Amino acid sequence: MKSNGNKTRRPFLPVLGTALLVACTGAAQAANFTMYRDPSCGCCEAWAAHMRHGEKHEVETVDHPDMASVKTEHGVPDDLRSCHTMIADGYVIEGHVPSTDVERLLAERPEWVQGLAVAGMPLGSPGMEAGGRTQPYQVIAFGNGRREIFASYP
Repeated sequence: MKSNGNKTRRPFLPVLGTALLVACTGAAQAANFTMYRDPSCGCCEAWAAHMRHGEKHEVETVDHPDMASVKTEHGVPDDLRSCHTMIADGYVIEGHVPSTDVERLLAERPEWVQGLAVAGMPLGSPGMEAGGRTQPYQVIAFGNGRREIFASYP
């Protein structure tokens, strides 16, 4: 095959492909989340603000009068339930899970995990800040009848 002397013609396609891949990958990282909450709960909005920090994610808030049905529909175990439930890129995020743990879940994507949960409403967890008072808590990964500690906080 004879070269036409144009050296910029062929390399353009790989560069274009790489640019498109980078653009698509960046777009895939910015996920939209939907948080279901009881309309009378105030800490849920504080947690949603924590999740929006840095404007990396949009959090749509849906007031729902029957949160037990939302939790049942999304498979949240009874003993791991809290005040709000968020759907994040197909995963269930229950309660006051720190945003760093949600980001880790979305990056690692363990196949068996259906979601993450912080049971109850521990003081010092995101959205439950109480003047420096904290309670120890754990973030539990759950799914397929299995549970593991995903993260622990003092």
